[in-house]
Amino acid sequence: MTVQVKMYSTGVCPYCVMAERLLQAKGVDQIEKIRVDLLPEQRELMMQKTGRRTVPQIYIGDTHVGGFDDLTVLDRNGQLDALLNPA
Repeated sequence: MTVQVKMYSTGVCPYCVMAERLLQAKGVDQIEKIRVDLLPEQRELMMQKTGRRTVPQIYIGDTHVGGFDDLTVLDRNGQLDALLNPA
């Protein structure tokens, strides 16, 4: 897997854990996790970039996917694999 995956998360977020599991099941072996509970300035940056306050906020490459619900919708629609494995 060559595409970079970045996830803004916290230490006690069940949706972050579920998102990580789904991505791992899709073959993602490395996720850059940014803990916004430990780094408040990163939460500010995340909110500026995404317009959202909740975690997880997931980026696949340069594409902002959104949160766990958005990730699962992409998966159900067959679009997640294309994002993770660009031609």
